This record gives sequence, C-alpha cells and structure tokens, in this order.
Amino acid sequence: MKKDIFYIPYLLNDNKNLYFISDIHLGVPNEVESKKREKLLVKWLEQIEPHAQAVFILGDLFDFWYEYKYVVPKSFVRLFGQLAKMVDTGIEIHFFVGNHDLWTYGYLENEIGFKIYREIAGFQINNIRLLVGHGDGIGPDDYGYKIMKSVFTNRFAQILFSTLHPYFAFKIAHSLSSTSRGNYEKYIEEYKGDDKEFIIRFLASLNQNNKPDLAIMGHRHLKMDTIINDIRYINLGTWLTEPTYAVFDGNDVFLKDFK
Repeated sequence: MKKDIFYIPYLLNDNKNLYFISDIHLGVPNEVESKKREKLLVKWLEQIEPHAQAVFILGDLFDFWYEYKYVVPKSFVRLFGQLAKMVDTGIEIHFFVGNHDLWTYGYLENEIGFKIYREIAGFQINNIRLLVGHGDGIGPDDYGYKIMKSVFTNRFAQILFSTLHPYFAFKIAHSLSSTSRGNYEKYIEEYKGDDKEFIIRFLASLNQNNKPDLAIMGHRHLKMDTIINDIRYINLGTWLTEPTYAVFDGNDVFLKDFK
C-alpha cells in the first residue's frame, strides 16, 4: 500500500532561508571534544542568524537526553543561550527527536521555545513539497530500532527509568551509547544500495501523486544528495566526522560544509 503525506502550508518570507542540521551528538566522546563541537555549532548559528527564518534540527542533537521533572542534563549552556536568543528574535527552532534524544518532556519547548516533532513532517513551501525528519524507523526494515523505540516510548518503561538517580541513569545511557567509545572512523557510513537503505525504500513507497519534491533526513551519518523516485533526497551526515548543513531559499536547496 502506497503511503500518503500531509503537507502543512508554510510561508517563507522574502530574503529569508531555512537551515537544516542533524546528528551533532553533543556529549561524546568526552567533555573536551563535545564542547569544541558545541562552540562550532554556536558559531554556525551566529553566522546564519541574520538570514534565518527557521532552523530545523533533525534529531540526535544530543548523544543522550533525558528530562526528569526537576532535573535536566548539565552542559550545553552556550548552545541553549544562542538558541533562546534566536527564538526571542522571532527565529523558529523546529526540533525533530532522534533515537538518542527522544525523551524530551517540556523543557526544550517551555524554556527555549523549540517546536517539537516526534514523527516526520511535510511542508508545502511555495510550489515545493518538503518532507523532513530524523529518518529512524520509517522504512520497511530497521527492525532493531523499531523494537527499541517501542520500549523507550513505553510509559511504564519511562516511569521505571525516572526512578533511577540521574548519576546512575546517565552512566548507564552513556555506556550503552555506541558513540561514547570515541571511534569516529566507524561512523563514516557506506551506502548499502537502494534495496537496503530503509529511508530510500520508504521514499520509494510514497504515493506518486503525493510524494515530496524534496526530502531532508539524518540518522544514517551519511552525507548524500541524490535523486530517488523523482524525489531529491538529502542526508545531512553527522557532525561527528564532518560538520554539514543544508540551506533552502524557497527555490532550491544547497548541501554545504561548515569549517
């Protein structure tokens, strides 16, 4: 059965752009390297601020994020300050939860002003249909993640985890995170082929009369700009190995490196 997407009308103002990043994984492999990446991200945000109408963060901004009722992870003060300042000036921050930071319960929305998305979303901008999201678990495969997500989003499991002291909870989380080992080389992913890439298989399954013109995703840690099923598909890669971003001006999108 072909899948349909609902597209939300979105008005992009003249001389303004939409910006897209994904898979920053702040918090690993250690505090020093993470802070370097955070400062680089803040520098990028400062650079795009005069031109931005919205920033789309497509998941895994953090390598692990969990909000207790009265406790949130320390660190990331520079980043949160910059993002809050941007929101206060009218720039939208659209945050799509990833498989590493799906446990957000109000802090990012209420204190900083994020617009939170837990699924992929479609936008109609001028005459262009845009589909964005983290990209995890959307294809016909990716069974391991789908099982993991069903556990992590289970309310009973969330309540059990919340009973752990934050010290132990974060210790467990970081020990389970594959990125915490600091071996960045293994996160340079290889293209598996159209028949094995679950995001591509998902795009191929979309209804021909309803499919997007442009799809921007993350998750795969694979920088890519290609055409699939007459859909331009961009994967943003990961800042663990190469800081990249996409910019959309209302007519075209460009995949760029940031140094």
